Amino acid sequence: MQIIRLLAIAVGLLLLWELIVLITGAPPYILPGPLPVGQALVSHFSLLLHHLKTTMTEIVLGLVLGTLLGISSALAMTILPRLKSWMLPVLVISQAIPVFALAPVLVLWLGYGLASKVAMTVLIIFFPVCSSFYYGMQRINPDLLELAQIMQGSRAAILRHIVIPSALPSFAAGVRVAAAVAPIGAVVGEWVGSSSGLGFYMLHANGRMQIDLMFAALTMLSVSSLLLYFFIDYSLNKMVFWETTREMHYVK
Repeated sequence: MQIIRLLAIAVGLLLLWELIVLITGAPPYILPGPLPVGQALVSHFSLLLHHLKTTMTEIVLGLVLGTLLGISSALAMTILPRLKSWMLPVLVISQAIPVFALAPVLVLWLGYGLASKVAMTVLIIFFPVCSSFYYGMQRINPDLLELAQIMQGSRAAILRHIVIPSALPSFAAGVRVAAAVAPIGAVVGEWVGSSSGLGFYMLHANGRMQIDLMFAALTMLSVSSLLLYFFIDYSLNKMVFWETTREMHYVK
């Protein structure tokens, strides 16, 4: 049922795209229709796939490293409460500075290779993962904590068996947000400076007025990002299966 719904949405978006082109009469160098973009996608598929591998590598590495950094920071502030007054201002400052403005600096420091794009992705997803996991660990049912203390549970046992499992739904929400925004970091980094990747290819195609190729790269990036998001969402639903079951009962 879910697949049918997604296919219906995809067909509806394609029809809307074609309708906009017909109504506005936009020239191909402004807004090509779905058919020319599909033809460009098929004819340049191997080249687009090569650039997609670079971009997806940056996204996945950024997601893994950013998630691990967010988890460790949230745990550090929970285990050592005194760190909170020092780390929270740093987290807020890291988001107050526009991440896109840091892209040229990261490219200058880390070069035009993979490292600068991964660092850009990490900076974007670190905050939602860390903040959601940390505040999830602060919203534990006090009755559970009181019961664990009555049973003389150690701090490590309480953290492992009560605090972390109770915070997993909030953590999963943060990771979903991170998965949705992770492609932004990789593509912006490629726009600033790179020699491969779909962001680089889009700029290259735009400079040569190959707008159909630019839209083909954008389409491939969008589909790949959606597939990655759905995979992560499916995995998170399996991890916090009790929340999914509760939602299903609520809907019923």
